[in-house]
Amino acid sequence: MNARKIIQPRGKSIARPICTLVLLIGFFALMNGCNNNNGKKKPNGPVPLVEAVQAHHGKLPLTQRLSGRVEAQNQIAVYPEVSALIVEVRVKNSDTVKAGDVLVKLRDKEFRERFNQAVAGHGIAAAQLKQARAQFAEADAEYNRMKSLMEQGMTSPSELETAETRAVSAEANVSLAEARLAQAAATVAERQETLAQTTVRAPITGSVGNRNAEIGMLVTGSTRLFTLGQLDAVRVEVSLTDRMLTYVQQGQRCQVSAPHTLADPVEGTISRISPFLNPVTHSTVAEIDLPNPDGRLVPGMFVSVDIFYGESDEATIVPMSALYEHPATGVTGVYASSESLNIRETAKTADDTTDDRSDPVQFRFIPVEVVARGRMEAGVRGLKPDLWVMTLGQNLLAGEDGKARVKRVSWDWVHKLQKLQREDLMEEVIREKKQQPEPTGTE
Repeated sequence: MNARKIIQPRGKSIARPICTLVLLIGFFALMNGCNNNNGKKKPNGPVPLVEAVQAHHGKLPLTQRLSGRVEAQNQIAVYPEVSALIVEVRVKNSDTVKAGDVLVKLRDKEFRERFNQAVAGHGIAAAQLKQARAQFAEADAEYNRMKSLMEQGMTSPSELETAETRAVSAEANVSLAEARLAQAAATVAERQETLAQTTVRAPITGSVGNRNAEIGMLVTGSTRLFTLGQLDAVRVEVSLTDRMLTYVQQGQRCQVSAPHTLADPVEGTISRISPFLNPVTHSTVAEIDLPNPDGRLVPGMFVSVDIFYGESDEATIVPMSALYEHPATGVTGVYASSESLNIRETAKTADDTTDDRSDPVQFRFIPVEVVARGRMEAGVRGLKPDLWVMTLGQNLLAGEDGKARVKRVSWDWVHKLQKLQREDLMEEVIREKKQQPEPTGTE
């Protein structure tokens, strides 16, 4: 789909840095020995160490992040059609079944007896029909004989009329017996179908899950026995508000991510959008069909869905973590430096990567206008591209212009930090504290 310019819909205002970055800042300051007191530098303290990347000029992909729920293809719940005790369960969770396979058998004694009664009733109705037809044949023959005698003048009109009435009555009895036989046949078919329903079969081919069937259970038509679905392909459902429908459309590219299950986001497109809004919530459902050959996407799990619906106008692109709200004025801006970085120290970190740090350079707080915001990056006005923008450590300057030493980082590294969860950061802090040597001597 060709990218198109779309005005970024109004959303929430830029908030204070997210708690993950606050934790990182505290951890970073702790590890590097940067002294601060209530967010202010001590006058004679060391020059703080911060992280920074270079801003660049470009267009920002516009995304809408939503929470989605995974459903299996053709996912259905299996319910019994009759109420009875379970006498046999033939499948377990994760079993694969074919359409028509037996899942559960219910006690059929009562249903079989009712079926046998229906069969017996059908036999009685058939015998009654046979008897009615014989009586009609006899009455019809008598009527024809009396009619012949009447033509010869050997009987009276009243006797002919009586014979005719008997024949008509016998014919009506035949029709009644035929109707009773048809009714009995329908009852047999119904009882046979009910008897067959004591065997619960798989309506589709798929995998078995959510087993809720045990021998001896009394089940009714509202008892869910299993969930069946085809797991080699799944469907992700997300809710769209009526406002989102103005820019989210069928066919747009999207990414589905689950940090604890998927190593990388899964690419897909919006397969369909329901055209009907819920009258209460004024929302509708969009569906994303995805292949699932390795079974990583489990039905019922919640995932994050990023929908790419266009591009912003050209602007200076900075990481979301570079945006900082000035503590005194409340103005949103970035700490930026136009000086070139003179790297004078190279060290090896714990993970054996290069740690480049510059000489102190001057940073100043520059107010910016956020014109577009993505999940990881923001497009701003009022900032020249190619400046070094601070992504970590803004609170060490406490809203004042000042000097800092810079650790150059990549955009990928900044994105990785922004994806970290609070639990990951706490684990990192605890691990680093455990690795620190115990203090020796006296103060």
